[in-house]
Amino acid sequence: MRSRWTHLLLAVLLVGQLFLLAGQTPDRGGERSLLAGTTLRLLGPLARLVGAAGDAGTELSRALASRARLAEENRQLRAELIELRRERLRLGELELEAEALARGLGFERRSDWSLTPAEVVYLDRTSWLRTLIVWAGPGRARRDQPVVTELGLVGRVIATAGGYAKVQLLTDAAASAGALVERVRRQGIVRGAPGGGLTLELVPRQVPVEPGDRVVSAGIDGVYPRGIPIGTVVAVAPGDELFHRIVVEPAADLARLDFVYLLEQPAPPAELAGEGADGRR
Repeated sequence: MRSRWTHLLLAVLLVGQLFLLAGQTPDRGGERSLLAGTTLRLLGPLARLVGAAGDAGTELSRALASRARLAEENRQLRAELIELRRERLRLGELELEAEALARGLGFERRSDWSLTPAEVVYLDRTSWLRTLIVWAGPGRARRDQPVVTELGLVGRVIATAGGYAKVQLLTDAAASAGALVERVRRQGIVRGAPGGGLTLELVPRQVPVEPGDRVVSAGIDGVYPRGIPIGTVVAVAPGDELFHRIVVEPAADLARLDFVYLLEQPAPPAELAGEGADGRR
């Protein structure tokens, strides 16, 4: 529509120019004819109108394009918000189902863990023993205490001195933790790998583990409670005749640690901690 009006205005302007040329015969005073003067007075504003119409059309096109982009972004944000609300409702329903099941079975769920913040004062990423030293304050750290960030599992306390604690990172080759692949509900053992990564072991080859699967703590090793994010599967390959060879990227960025949290949980009874499977020490 805008192009049609522009063409019409240009046609009118062209006709006016023809009238202008036709009226170029000067009068006896050397001035232009009345037709030329009238035509100039009419075509001047018309020419400015044509230019203004072109500029306005360009700005209108830009505004419409910007509005379309904003509308699409709003649509995507609304879709994401709806999905997040559905996920929150689903998690809430699962929590209610778990509590109802626990009540039906007469099972008393453990209370929430408490978190103690600790400042990282030294991080060893170069030696084969990957550790960090944190300051938590006197009496706040104990041996085998889990250490986490807001993103996931970091490791465990292996020694304390005053207000300091030495933490073995989960990526240490000597470290391990019971793990669970959430999607397929299969347990395994996570160990530190050369280069600072993680491997997931003892997962049978018939289990359909895929890249992108989330791995969390299984709560079966006596150190780490259940459900703490460990990492994400990034590669799955045949290991041997029985198990996968699975590479896991840590959930917590262990190379950028400023503060961590010591996870306080009730220790198992002393009379049970040192017993074997047959009940003998």
